Amino acid sequence: MIKGYIFDLDGVITDTAEFHYRAWARLAQEQSISFTREDNEALRGVPRRASLEILLKGKLYPEEQMLEMMERKNNYYRDFLTEIQPADLLVGVSDFLHEAHAAGIKIGLGSASKNARDVCEKLQIMALLDVLGDGASVVNQKPAPDLFIWVAGGMGFNPTECIVFEDAEAGVKAARDGGFWTVGLGPYERVRQAHRVRANLDGATVAEFERIGG
Repeated sequence: MIKGYIFDLDGVITDTAEFHYRAWARLAQEQSISFTREDNEALRGVPRRASLEILLKGKLYPEEQMLEMMERKNNYYRDFLTEIQPADLLVGVSDFLHEAHAAGIKIGLGSASKNARDVCEKLQIMALLDVLGDGASVVNQKPAPDLFIWVAGGMGFNPTECIVFEDAEAGVKAARDGGFWTVGLGPYERVRQAHRVRANLDGATVAEFERIGG
């Protein structure tokens, strides 16, 4: 029996990908590094440190400079976040979250972003969340399953009692490796390893996922 839903944030609840792209692109420009939207796709669902390493394309910098660049990118991103509002929830998300909450299903967030709480507050969905897991919750981020396991534990459930909703290949892998049921959102070729694939949450209902393992 499914008792809990765990949602990724970017690309599932809202789409801050453009903000991330603009922040990384600004940093790349300052470092005289080529960075395209195609390059940005490789950062989807990847923690900040690993994203920076991908952006640098093998260039080596002292640790102090790496930390400074991560902080600089995050400051750019947080500036862009001031634009987020409830209207930026992706299609179908608000209705689905409210239906799940009313049905007694516990709701968790499992995001690699350390800004997840700020984003959820701006989206005005904190009251619907039972557990919020972010980039500071565990040491090993996706594609390790630790974050989803941490969120499930916070809700008091085993992985097999939860569905993870993800839009990234790394997130789907993390969830499956952790023993969770998975719903992939987005292009089939990106999330095809999920137990079920949907374009988005438009029209999604609790009843639709009662038999995900059947």
